[in-house]
Amino acid sequence: MGILDKKVSLVTGAGSGIGRAAALKISAEGSKVIVSDLNESAGKQTVDLIEKRGGSAFFIKADASSAKDNEMLVNEAVKHFGGLHLAVNNAGVGGPSAPTGEYPIEGWDKVISINLSGVFYGMRYQIPAMLKAGGGSIVNIASILGQVGFANAPAYVAAKHGVVGLTKNAALEYSSQKIRVNSVGPGFINTPMIENNLTLEMRTGLVSMHPIGRLGEPDEVAEMIVWLGSDKASFVTGAYFAVDGGYLTK
Repeated sequence: MGILDKKVSLVTGAGSGIGRAAALKISAEGSKVIVSDLNESAGKQTVDLIEKRGGSAFFIKADASSAKDNEMLVNEAVKHFGGLHLAVNNAGVGGPSAPTGEYPIEGWDKVISINLSGVFYGMRYQIPAMLKAGGGSIVNIASILGQVGFANAPAYVAAKHGVVGLTKNAALEYSSQKIRVNSVGPGFINTPMIENNLTLEMRTGLVSMHPIGRLGEPDEVAEMIVWLGSDKASFVTGAYFAVDGGYLTK
């Protein structure tokens, strides 16, 4: 018996990184999992990994920046597994690197649409489904950059600050109706976003920003997500949890 036994969960951006790690751990704790990603091949690989470990999962291709796709995703989750109890709004992009006065408009629009509007669209349709199910938990993946600035990343910083605020607002509105809403702020984590976009020198620089002396691993963030999604966190709502190797202590 896992701590998410008999639950139905939805994870966006579950084709890799934190999303995949969360989907695998959520399944291992007994939940059925709706795996969502724009990358169909990667998403189906996550489903295969879950099923090989004895879990139950189903893939749905969806664009987090689309309100219609978010509505469809929730409807399909309810249709396929009969309800929705846990949602992890994880899908995100890093965006261009440039100072605010030079930042490309199209880059700003893309980052905000996926990283912030996508979280709102998700909750907009997840919450009514959870109310029908008698309650639930929403975990929004913010960032350490939801608390502090980072040069040349104005869109990402603005979006992640927005996710933290949106999380608090939804918690105020729905906690009395048995829906808890929290955000998680990962530090720099070993994910494809880091691996594919940074040189060794840049990675070394990032490591030095974490007092713990290394980057984080997706599984370490997933542990926090699973706890927040479970009844073990029954008195926790509207909170922000850093999983950052001490980054924010500076």
